[in-house]
Amino acid sequence: MSAIRVLVVEDEPLLAEAHSAYTERVPGFVVVGVAHTARAAMAALRAGGGGVDLVLLDFRLPDLHGLDVCRALRAAGSSVDVLAVTSARDLAVVRTAVSLGVTHYLLKPFTFAAFRDKLERYADYRAQALADGEVAAQHEVDQMFATLRGTAGHSLPKGLDAQTLDRVRAALIDGTRTEVGLSATEVSALTGISRVTARRYLEYLVTVDRAARTPRYGTPGRPEVEYRPR
Repeated sequence: MSAIRVLVVEDEPLLAEAHSAYTERVPGFVVVGVAHTARAAMAALRAGGGGVDLVLLDFRLPDLHGLDVCRALRAAGSSVDVLAVTSARDLAVVRTAVSLGVTHYLLKPFTFAAFRDKLERYADYRAQALADGEVAAQHEVDQMFATLRGTAGHSLPKGLDAQTLDRVRAALIDGTRTEVGLSATEVSALTGISRVTARRYLEYLVTVDRAARTPRYGTPGRPEVEYRPR
């Protein structure tokens, strides 16, 4: 599947730069533009046509509220997906965002782990939504919504916790930038957890299709297993 093309809309230049850097750190996503105002965002979307798949949209823009940007997009017939990245905590704003088809709502400030989780869930949902054919039954529709909203299908097995899982996955992503996979021993050294614990988390990532497992040859004895992020 081709990379998901992202437009970052944020009026503060430093935050726009940070959100762009975060996005580029998530495999499968690429930033194709940055806008600091609603007007610039709308112009970029008009000029790009179908070149943007996802908009990371700050709601408190200097010239127009983010909700008005969403309304304008829908009125123009645009089906581009929107992830709200905002400090707006008013429930009325949240309700309106949902009614306008905002895919996710991420409150500032946030960690990279939280940001990555939203993008990865969106990527999973998008892969399912763009598949050919029809859904076979209700459970497939339920799974799509669960993937997007993070409700069902993402609870961790007993003995695993989300914070450690984030550390393991972040280590796996950061440690494989040279296209070389990491062993459980290497992930253990990067995260400070035991090799056995690291292997449990890595195997869980494999089962949920967040990592791939391959043998590592070139060392004496049995080949070591190495992991790469998906």
